[in-house]
Amino acid sequence: MTDVIIVGGGLAGLFNAILLNRAGLSVTLIERKSYPFHRVCGEYISNEVIPFLSGLDIDLNALDVARISRLQVTAVSGTVLSKKLDLGGFGLSRYTFDNYLYKKAVAEGVNFLLDTKVDDIVFKDDHFEVTIPGRVLSAPLVIGSFGKRSNLDQKLKRDFFYKRSPYLAVKFHIRADFPQDVIQLNNYKDGYCGVSKIEADRYCMCYLAHRDDLRKYGNLQELEQNIVCKNLYLKRVFDSAEFLLDKPEVINEISFEKKQPVENHILMSGDTAGMIAPLCGNGMTMAIHSAKILSETILQYYKPNSFDAHARTLIEQRYTHEWEAKFARRLWVGRQLQKVFGANAMTTLSLKTLNALPPLADYLMSKTHGQPF
Repeated sequence: MTDVIIVGGGLAGLFNAILLNRAGLSVTLIERKSYPFHRVCGEYISNEVIPFLSGLDIDLNALDVARISRLQVTAVSGTVLSKKLDLGGFGLSRYTFDNYLYKKAVAEGVNFLLDTKVDDIVFKDDHFEVTIPGRVLSAPLVIGSFGKRSNLDQKLKRDFFYKRSPYLAVKFHIRADFPQDVIQLNNYKDGYCGVSKIEADRYCMCYLAHRDDLRKYGNLQELEQNIVCKNLYLKRVFDSAEFLLDKPEVINEISFEKKQPVENHILMSGDTAGMIAPLCGNGMTMAIHSAKILSETILQYYKPNSFDAHARTLIEQRYTHEWEAKFARRLWVGRQLQKVFGANAMTTLSLKTLNALPPLADYLMSKTHGQPF
């Protein structure tokens, strides 16, 4: 038996593993793939994480991150909103960052089970049984960090899983003639595409689209030509870019429905607890911050030799309270912005309004970001 089993090795899972292991707990992390690998992600992180990363001796300069200081939001009409980012951020691929954190965690003693699928998680007799092929693992605590959508969500009968989402997301890595310090969010019918620099000479281009449009046009290439590239800023990128991945990363049924940070006593972290609309560009930041909050809560109440139902209740209640306080409002604002930027005419009107009222634009940006932690 281990103290904590973490299901899923994305940012939230990896940071939880590092923090709990450093505090002396035995940690097993189960990941269905092997590092390094690509994930669907906008690959932009707000600078609010820098104090936390510095405290963990993570040197961003050594990772060759791209420093992002400006935001541009564009519409099909050609209307543009340009803003300086107060905090700013940096670009770093999940391929590089996740692998870096994995190696760090291994070196520090975290136990990994890679290329391993979790078939079920059951809570009974005040402990968890985690079923993987050929084995059942036990632990008093389980952290769920298995991403935006998983078969485990269905096994756990989570409410959001049964509310079908019409969105798919597609990610490319490209080389392009594009500003190095800009994150650009380009809107079009039923979706938008983010473009920003990551490490080395690469850029991440990640877009959201509607499944009805994909069904109408039959494949991604036709969808891009007939919907995505109606935004001329994006068309220029698509036409001139060198595409670097063998094929794009794709995920279906991206859901922005409200989720619960604790389900069936499983402590959810990162996108598994709640996903902010990609338009806000802050999912990676929230995943890292949620891991900090969760690991600190566990360490406050968990004692390996005297853990009981009361302590479990305190962890669950405290984590839920802290998670809601830090993220619930940001997620709600993200969902509202998602609706505003869903149609071409509304997007143009919104951008013109924000250009005319700079304080309103600053206010909305502040509500999708947190403070340095």
